[in-house]
Amino acid sequence: MAKVVVIGGGAGGMLCGIIAARHGHTVSIYEKNDKLGRKLFITGKGRCNLTNASENPEEFLDQMTSNKKFLYRSFYQFSNQDVMDFFVELGVPLKTERGGRVFPVSDRAGDIIGALEKELIRQKVSIYRNREVRSLWIEEEYLKGIVLKDGKKKGADRVVVATGGISYPATGSTGDGYQFAMEAGHKIISPSPALVPLETKEEFVKELQGLSLKNVRITVKEGKKELYKGFGEMLFTHYGISGPLVLSASSFLTKRKGKAPIKILIDLKPALTLEQLDARIQRDFKKNGKKQFKNGVMELFPSKLIPIMIKLSGIESERKICNITREQRLHFAREIKNMTLEIKGTRGFQEAIVTKGGVCVKEINPSTMESKLVKGLYFIGEVLDIDALTGGYNLQIAWSSAFAAGSHL
Repeated sequence: MAKVVVIGGGAGGMLCGIIAARHGHTVSIYEKNDKLGRKLFITGKGRCNLTNASENPEEFLDQMTSNKKFLYRSFYQFSNQDVMDFFVELGVPLKTERGGRVFPVSDRAGDIIGALEKELIRQKVSIYRNREVRSLWIEEEYLKGIVLKDGKKKGADRVVVATGGISYPATGSTGDGYQFAMEAGHKIISPSPALVPLETKEEFVKELQGLSLKNVRITVKEGKKELYKGFGEMLFTHYGISGPLVLSASSFLTKRKGKAPIKILIDLKPALTLEQLDARIQRDFKKNGKKQFKNGVMELFPSKLIPIMIKLSGIESERKICNITREQRLHFAREIKNMTLEIKGTRGFQEAIVTKGGVCVKEINPSTMESKLVKGLYFIGEVLDIDALTGGYNLQIAWSSAFAAGSHL
């Protein structure tokens, strides 16, 4: 049996340590924070959306936004159902919410971390907190172990890099794994923030700060090219837009090829066709014909949105509704179906849920997570160039890749 060192005590690192120990290996986890699972603690707003309950494997894997095919082999070794069974066996009851999101019944991420820590102890895994790894210990192209920050060397037969990406750096994800990979000769796909809020050019978003819109449809376009389309919930902020729908859209912005501006079209009434919406507006106009325009559209939008939509309509707010022309009314309906914002850029890694980019997966064995360049070296989780949409899918990447590595050390 092998002497195994896992660098990083996050979701993937902990699970990999458990699985490796269950296979009879001697396992040590080195974590530079004072606690394990720092990032896991804040996932799902502290509730820990640990996977998604989707029953169709293909639909599940379609939620990957990069290198979907790479995940196939590890996912089928340790699927979303396997993850749920695993935590129930560890004594954590689970529940499934809207969109198939799976949480602990307690709504506490701490219960997931606690269960993993308890099992690590039961499996006699050595845990070293506040112990930062400086580099890999490689001599004459052979992996010997790791070198700690204080210069001490720790020998190992196998090393698993589970350091995460560079999103939420305050949790300890500071890109160390990329440096380790490059030391071993691996190519790094340039990291960028993913599942991240977006900044817009329009100043009026500041007036909408805090407004949440449910059941809207957004379309992201680069010129005439459609990059993303989705339905759900979004939020206005002082710098632009956020919320589940926008976070998902952000993961597709890296696919842009040209320099055409990126625009987001918001359909505020997706349940209605343009014709149906116009008929609805006509009914409201007929009922409120003698009122000023600004007072006759109260039922169409949340109050915060009304002055903005009036500006975008181009109709004077004081104009009597009975004096609004057919052309003006149709233009107003089109604005409701296509409220347009131009994207200035994304927020930084400090606000990104995950990192897009990382260790090139072409250089990693998808069944075992072992490096194709250095024998005995493994990479799992967010340090790899693979990411997904929101809804528990990114943690599944960590669990599946960790299980694959832990099972094949």
